[in-house]
Amino acid sequence: MKKLIITTIILGSLAASGCRKSFLDRAPLDSYTNNVLWKSSNDAIAALNGCYSKWGGSNNGYYGVFADNNSDNTFDQFPWENWLSLSAGIATPTNTGYSKWNYSCIQTCNWFLDNVSATNMDATLKARLIAEARFLRAYEYFTLSQLYGAVPLVEHNITPDEANKVTQSTKADVVAYILKELTAIAPDLPVKYSGSDVGRITSGAAIALKARIELFNKMYPECIADCQKLMAPPYSYTIYPSYVDLFRQPFADNQEVILDVQFKASDNNFGWARNMTINSLGGYNSIAPTQSLVDAYETTNGKTIDDAASGYDATQPYKNRDPRLTATVFYPGTQYSSKLPYGSYYDPISSSPKTLDHWGDNNCSPSAYGLRKYTPVIADFPNMDQVGMDVILIRYAEIKLMDAEAKIESNKIDATVYDDINSVRKRPDVNMPAVDQSKYNDQASLRTLLRRERRVELAVEGLRWFDIQRWQIGAQVMNGQVTGSLLGTVNQTNGATTLTPGTTIKVGTPRVFDAAKNYLWPIPQTEIDLNKNLKQNPGY
Repeated sequence: MKKLIITTIILGSLAASGCRKSFLDRAPLDSYTNNVLWKSSNDAIAALNGCYSKWGGSNNGYYGVFADNNSDNTFDQFPWENWLSLSAGIATPTNTGYSKWNYSCIQTCNWFLDNVSATNMDATLKARLIAEARFLRAYEYFTLSQLYGAVPLVEHNITPDEANKVTQSTKADVVAYILKELTAIAPDLPVKYSGSDVGRITSGAAIALKARIELFNKMYPECIADCQKLMAPPYSYTIYPSYVDLFRQPFADNQEVILDVQFKASDNNFGWARNMTINSLGGYNSIAPTQSLVDAYETTNGKTIDDAASGYDATQPYKNRDPRLTATVFYPGTQYSSKLPYGSYYDPISSSPKTLDHWGDNNCSPSAYGLRKYTPVIADFPNMDQVGMDVILIRYAEIKLMDAEAKIESNKIDATVYDDINSVRKRPDVNMPAVDQSKYNDQASLRTLLRRERRVELAVEGLRWFDIQRWQIGAQVMNGQVTGSLLGTVNQTNGATTLTPGTTIKVGTPRVFDAAKNYLWPIPQTEIDLNKNLKQNPGY
């Protein structure tokens, strides 16, 4: 459906290198290629599309959906998908699990930026294309520095020998570099695009990423200032009225989206819809929500389930809950938008007879909870192995919550803090009660509320690990046994669920978390073997 981002172009074949692999995953082009390119604006745009191709796809598209598997939100049961060792706290330099140590996009952007100046084209367009490439590079450095801390900071195309001699810059230096880049490029980027250019980087995306990085690095006044920019003209972002439809492909490019990875159905062959959804709909349950995530959703009266006044019933735990729970998670008794092969209600817990979704069976959820957020209407995906699903990386609800968090952490609590949070909670199809200001009236209580609100609003959008990391709560939430639903039965006539106390599902082996090392990922040993200047992260 998209015209732009993840497309196969000449760079895919021209960028290949015959040199031995280093940390850079080098993509420089030879002199013949550079002599052919850079003759016109079309050449420059084609080259920049190569940068987008390296940036999106399985790089940031996949990570944006699947990264919560390295958190307390979801669990991936398949070792070959490489999340288990990270989430269990047992990753090593020789068994890193899923790795984001990849400079392919950065090197392609460096190649583009080192060569585009030679192109004879409109100066304003050239400045915009340069700003787009600098953003993509900055986004890559943001992710690398968050996951690994100190990383090599390379701004130009370099040779294989140079690549194997680079040293790491401190995280603080990388952060300063990214913020400087984003500040510089924002004026050269448009507020919005039209036609086939929809999906390219906007000035709003640059400001939003800058605000996120400022929040993550406790630069609260700067974060507030940037969030405020996005809440005023010329920007017109708003909260989309439907939380369910916000993530559906028929409603892509809506007014809440600030940055996303966009795909053509014919070019996204990763089968993400199949990986996400439940077995009876042809899915693999690679993203299984945990009981911890389910418990984070408030009841419809705005109280947490441990509050005696909430009305929560442990024998009927899915009734009268924040509607975002139903929008995000398949729980026992969920009614689906189309009839399942065995009935109309999701049943992973009945044992006689077992259904196609019985927990723990092949390709079934190990927690009995399935992910619903991206596949609420399976008819959106005629071919689940070739889905044109866009992946949202930054949206306006996050801006509102960042603005509130920065003000809470600055202890500058005023009406706008409540307005920010309520604007997210009061989305029409969510319509949760406004924040109880008599209960949440100081920094500590509002911090607790804000963190819970971020968790449920942004679940399975690739941000939970960053929150665990920056709030330093890994020891509390990433240790011990992961659990799932209680067992019981689901009535296929009406969806009535009967749960049996004391039958909590145990998911996988107990996790361990070492705060001295596990807030950073291990640098792959293969990269250190190639470049002796690279220093491994502490504890590995």
